[in-house]
Amino acid sequence: MAPSFDDGNSLFNFVVGDGNGVKGMVDSGLSTVPQAYMQPPIERIDKDRARKHGQPPIDLSKLGGPEHEEVAKQIVRASESLGFFQVVNHGVPVDLLESLKDTAHDFFSLPAEKKAVYRADVSPTPLVKYGTSFVPQKEKALEWKDYISMQYTNDAEALQNWPEEIRDVSLEYLRTSMSMVRNLLQVLLENLGVKPEDSMIDVLVDKKMVNMNYYPTCPNPDLTVGVGRHSDMGTLTILLQDGIGGLYVKIEEDSEFGKKGEWVEIPPVPGALVINVGDMIQVLSNGKYKSAEHRVRTTSTKSRVSIPVFTMPNATAKIAPLPEVVEKDGNALYKEFILADYMKNFFSNAHDGKKSLDFAKN
Repeated sequence: MAPSFDDGNSLFNFVVGDGNGVKGMVDSGLSTVPQAYMQPPIERIDKDRARKHGQPPIDLSKLGGPEHEEVAKQIVRASESLGFFQVVNHGVPVDLLESLKDTAHDFFSLPAEKKAVYRADVSPTPLVKYGTSFVPQKEKALEWKDYISMQYTNDAEALQNWPEEIRDVSLEYLRTSMSMVRNLLQVLLENLGVKPEDSMIDVLVDKKMVNMNYYPTCPNPDLTVGVGRHSDMGTLTILLQDGIGGLYVKIEEDSEFGKKGEWVEIPPVPGALVINVGDMIQVLSNGKYKSAEHRVRTTSTKSRVSIPVFTMPNATAKIAPLPEVVEKDGNALYKEFILADYMKNFFSNAHDGKKSLDFAKN
């Protein structure tokens, strides 16, 4: 039997401790948003005031052809101003994208005990973690999201340890998307005056992780958020969103995308993937490229899924602005640090915009 969701402790134990997640709470017949999920007014997402991002997706099939320079410029411009762009002809089969969305819905529809075995404190493998919200123990208001996170080391370990219901399709998604990631990094680094060797790109994408995020229907989406304001800490993130939408990005500087400080919605485009710049690219480029501050709204009509692939350097890597860029700029905006220290800071705080980057500032 579900506990009283008016009581913060019993709600926390049911949703987080026992691994029932937001889905378990919603399935119990919830008709209002519990207090623990109510965001302060400043953090709520006003759907009606946000504009839709109107830029068409970038066609990656033109890289390497006669229109290479034009497409490279589009990638660079979006990375410098918004930190987000959508791509088509990316090399990931469209039927695989559909299969991923269906598989995610099927996985989160499993009985709670099937998912709860992967809770951080009991998971049979450090490669797989099932959870809810972001850092529930540190958050003033919880986020309306459940997720499963799968770290990639090699194919054999993924096949052995990832949940069998989602393993094969997730692995294929990762495999088919990496060539696109490498091509995008090539464009971004060349624009900085760096001639990237394969070994340099290997370092930037050494660690990979596939997540499946699940946002159950919410009785009142105006009161809560699916994910709070944050930037991704890694190199590049590839995101598959479903047709429901709800992803919002903050504009960093006045540009053709809008005015600084405005939030724009990234509308779903069939067959497209969303790319967003992570904190490590902002640091390496000495602030030229912007990691995207973004957040996610919930919906009252249908449950929503999104499936990101996160790429990042190895935890032991030393990260600092690239010497070629610092030489041109005259000073480094960020200090050198070990990625593991940045990660520790990132994962020990609730989402709070791009505050995590303060750790790296000179």
